Amino acid sequence: MSLYRTTLWFLNGIHHYTRKGFEAASKDFNPLHLDVSVVGRSFMVTGANSGIGRATAMVIAKKGGTVHMVCRDKDKAEQARVDIVNDSGNTEVYVHILDMSETQKVWEFAEDFKKKHSSLNVLINNAGCMVHQREVNTEGLEKNFATNTMGMYVLTQSLIPLLLKSRDPRVITVSSGGMLVQKLRVDDLQSEMDNFDGTMVYAQNKRQQVVLTRQWAKVHPAIHFSVMHPGWVDTPAVSKSMPQFHQMMGERLRTAEQGADTVVWLAVSRAAARTRSGQFFQDRKAIPAHLPLAWTHSSAQEVESFMTQLEELARPIQSPIQNPEPNSSSSPVESALPEIV
Repeated sequence: MSLYRTTLWFLNGIHHYTRKGFEAASKDFNPLHLDVSVVGRSFMVTGANSGIGRATAMVIAKKGGTVHMVCRDKDKAEQARVDIVNDSGNTEVYVHILDMSETQKVWEFAEDFKKKHSSLNVLINNAGCMVHQREVNTEGLEKNFATNTMGMYVLTQSLIPLLLKSRDPRVITVSSGGMLVQKLRVDDLQSEMDNFDGTMVYAQNKRQQVVLTRQWAKVHPAIHFSVMHPGWVDTPAVSKSMPQFHQMMGERLRTAEQGADTVVWLAVSRAAARTRSGQFFQDRKAIPAHLPLAWTHSSAQEVESFMTQLEELARPIQSPIQNPEPNSSSSPVESALPEIV
């Protein structure tokens, strides 16, 4: 089954995930969908100093949006900000330094952001990593899982109250088509049981993001949630994490701007807001989140177990002062009994 999934995924990728795939799909794009101004709207983009995140931040800045760049590397972030401001003429671009793998710091950042800002219109979860040897962060969480899943989960969950105060709130998560080869593994979220394969761990994290997006869409109907596959993109992260694949694909890889196109479309277009929340997108279209006959669907019980485990992992990061009192009516992280996904 694993060989079947991988073969089908690769053949599909050669036709649809490459630069030629984008060029073919873009013939059906409506250019008016991105002919919009977003002046007065605020956008948070994680991993915004390079690749897809930077390309996304650039387009949004050019359209007049306020951009909050959440980045790990201060020097690269500041240089990216200078370039974005110079190219866009928009000075409403701000840098926030944060390591998304440290979930305690992610939660603290989100709580501080809520105190300083009255609204947030769009959250774009773009930051990610692919570590090929098993490492843990300061909290004992496997580093890929900590960055790709827990960091994204904590940031989004913490900012939902702020998003709910905003007009036309949206959350877009940059996933990967690689998740199509993975079924959600609720018995091994942090990749402890088998031989560690960083590429497959990354793909599992991306499957987790797809499941999370659908669950959030059910619990928070006032927010438009979406998750997307950017295609195979020529970025510094791909070059570093998958050097052989990067070299093999060469000029067939999409540009960062092509990879960011659907992110921007989901973030700013009215057409995207009219789509059903919680879907998986590629090249401005909702597509199936599972390969045919790949048996990667999860039961309601499996998804419920996944959500419960995330809640339990997130709970300790909140300081005692911020936790509700025992007799408080406040509840912890919300969840819903899911359907099969």
